[in-house]
Amino acid sequence: MFIFIGCIVVLGGVIGGFMLHGGQILALNQPSELLIIGGAALGSLLIASPLGVIKKIVNQVTGAFGAGISKQDYLDLLVMMYEIFNVARRDGLVGLENHIEHPEESEIFKRYPRFLKNHEAVSFFADTMRVVITGSVQPHDLEDLMDADIEVLHEEELRPSQSLAAIADSLPGLGIVAAVLGVVITMASLDGPPSEIGEKVAAALVGTFLGILGCYGFLGPLAANLSHRTHDMKQYLGCMKHALLSFHKGVAGVIAVEFARRTLYAEVRPTFLELEKACNDAKKR
Repeated sequence: MFIFIGCIVVLGGVIGGFMLHGGQILALNQPSELLIIGGAALGSLLIASPLGVIKKIVNQVTGAFGAGISKQDYLDLLVMMYEIFNVARRDGLVGLENHIEHPEESEIFKRYPRFLKNHEAVSFFADTMRVVITGSVQPHDLEDLMDADIEVLHEEELRPSQSLAAIADSLPGLGIVAAVLGVVITMASLDGPPSEIGEKVAAALVGTFLGILGCYGFLGPLAANLSHRTHDMKQYLGCMKHALLSFHKGVAGVIAVEFARRTLYAEVRPTFLELEKACNDAKKR
């Protein structure tokens, strides 16, 4: 939602200011310049990025138009882990096997559909719990294992935003390419009337304008948005890590999720009372 609002504000500010200075909006309608810049940018992306990264760019850009990880998502995560830890305390680690081996069929996980849709988080949680269930790993080794997993996932998820940022940085240069081609066309028409030459020069300058605007007004900020969302995902996994590590050390479930809660940013951190109430409500189910 905010991406759409931001795009409207950028276009409104730039085009509105242009028109207030007496500019003609139709002068900016240069499909050939847009084709040169857009085609070159897309080709550069295909040259620079492996197929897997391109697929992730599409997925992340599509996901960027949806809601990010919210306070409610973290509250659901903490309560879900609290329920899982309580099952382990009541039935032993063996009682977790059905939940962990088939998360999509678990009655506990089904109550948290947003978590189930996050495949990386589900895999991280399930794989870590499988290691815990084996009972053959020390807490410090488990922490190293989770840190390595989070770091690898984080680096992998950062690649799309890095590729997009690199293409954004190239747009001003591609705008210059479009402008130079426009100047070449203009030079071939120097014997024409001044009005025609002026139109061709204006069209060439629009290429530079589109490249700079595309970089700093749209593609660059979009790459930054994807990067922020990737860092949010790292915190989400880190929240699980602290709860799982505390549980493995033998801490009670309610304390384990409190350790995890304290790792969250203030804007998405549930209060102690909110978490306590949600855990008490879960007990009644």
